[in-house]
Amino acid sequence: MKQWPSFLTEFKMYLKLERGLSENTIANYQMDVEKLMQFLEEKKLDFSPIDINEEHIQYFIYSISENLNARSRSRIISGLKSFFNYLIFEGYRNTTPLELIEVPKTGRKLPDTLSVQEIDLLIEAIDLSKEEGERNRAMLEMLYSCGLRVSELICVKMSDLFFEEGFVKVTGKGNKQRFVPIGLSTQKYILMYKDLIRSHLSVQKGFEDTLFLNRRGKQLTRAMVFTIIKDLAVKINLNKSISPHTFRHSFATHLLENGADLRSIQMMLGHESITTTEVYMHLDRSHLSEIVKNYHPRTSF
Repeated sequence: MKQWPSFLTEFKMYLKLERGLSENTIANYQMDVEKLMQFLEEKKLDFSPIDINEEHIQYFIYSISENLNARSRSRIISGLKSFFNYLIFEGYRNTTPLELIEVPKTGRKLPDTLSVQEIDLLIEAIDLSKEEGERNRAMLEMLYSCGLRVSELICVKMSDLFFEEGFVKVTGKGNKQRFVPIGLSTQKYILMYKDLIRSHLSVQKGFEDTLFLNRRGKQLTRAMVFTIIKDLAVKINLNKSISPHTFRHSFATHLLENGADLRSIQMMLGHESITTTEVYMHLDRSHLSEIVKNYHPRTSF
């Protein structure tokens, strides 16, 4: 009988080939299953994915409850549900041992955002006397003006830029592509970086088309972009915990505050479900009240 590693390998292939999930998402699913595997090994419980039952799963969840918050437990349960649903889909099992397992209620965490003034201060703090300054300014402008994930930003290619049409082609989760509008000011900063800095780099093989490069002519890492933003936040004494994703949240929030509709924001962010985008509806209730006050015929504030 096949054991856990074999089933997990097949599950990962299914997630990649059949569902088209990103490497990061697949890695998270893998960690969820591996936590269960580690638990069984520590407790000397010799159960395969085929014969493990609800009682064993409940024992596992109880054991992790003391050390993990509700959000982490919820994610692990969700990952295990996907794994056992896959086993049912492939005919290895008839039922899932998580059928009656309840997912902890976590509430909805609202994303942190930056004001337009704070974004301006961060970008103005970039040292343009250094070669990487032009690149960093172009990257931050693109993060904010296009609402990109950092994984999408570092993978943008020069062939993805359609400036005459005013769009950039973005490859998102599951290799799904979308076209996002890009403003003239952001185009200007990207062109300045390309002409003044990138054109003089010694580009490594395989990265000839990659837009944002490090000093060695290779693609930037997500960690590097994170560090750049953290350093700028320290430089301007910004008392907020921010990351590249904060620019994406700010992009969506500022669009909503200025009257953009959720469906358009969903398309630009690349959200598969509108419910993911709806989190931004909770960010500024005063703005929503103003909309009702100004536009609803039965309003009597």
